[in-house]
Amino acid sequence: MSAPPAVRVELLWWSGCPSADGAIELVREEMGAAGIDPDRLEIREMTTEAQALDESFVGSPTIRVDGVDLQTPSEEPAGLTCRVYRRRDGRVSPLPDRGDVRDALERALEGGAR
Repeated sequence: MSAPPAVRVELLWWSGCPSADGAIELVREEMGAAGIDPDRLEIREMTTEAQALDESFVGSPTIRVDGVDLQTPSEEPAGLTCRVYRRRDGRVSPLPDRGDVRDALERALEGGAR
C-alpha cells in the first residue's frame, strides 16, 4: 500500500481581513477530514502591495491547493484587500464554500489539483 500523495495547501491572508481565522479553521477541518495533517497548512501573511502583486494575491483569504487557487479569480486586481467568494448556491461570502475546499483536496489526493 502506497502513501497518499503530498498535498500542498496554502492560505494567504492580510491583517485587515476579519475572515482569516474562520478560513484557517475551515481549511484545517477539511484537511483533517481528507486525511491530511491540518498542521501542514501553510499560512502566509501578505504585508505589502508588492508582495500581493508578486503572489497574485487577490484578497484575503486566498486558498491554494497544489498551487491552484480554490476559485480562479476573474478580473480582481492583486492587492491587500478582503476577498469575496461565490458559493455554490450563488451567494457571495468572505469564505469559500466548504464543498469547494473538500473537492480541491480530493482532486489533489487523486493526483491533480484541477
